[in-house]
Amino acid sequence: MDHANSPSDGRPPSFWRSRSAIAFLVMGGVAAWYLWAEHRAHLLGALPYLILLACPLMHVFMHRGHHGRHHEHDEGERR
Repeated sequence: MDHANSPSDGRPPSFWRSRSAIAFLVMGGVAAWYLWAEHRAHLLGALPYLILLACPLMHVFMHRGHHGRHHEHDEGERR
C-alpha cells in the first residue's frame, strides 16, 4: 500500500498527523474549556461593550474602499 504522505517519498511526516499534535490539540481544548468555565461571567459581562465597540470599528474598516473620494462618478478614473 503506497500512500501520498508516506515517509518513503522523502518528506518528513506532517506535524498535524502526529501523536504529539493530537495531544497538543486535546490539551488546548481542555485549557479552552477551563478558561470558558471559569471566566464566562467576565466574558459575557463585557459582551455589550464589545458589540458597541464593533460598530465604529466596522464603520472605519468598511469605508476603506472609498479611498477618500466622496461622490466622484467619473467612470474613466477607476482603480
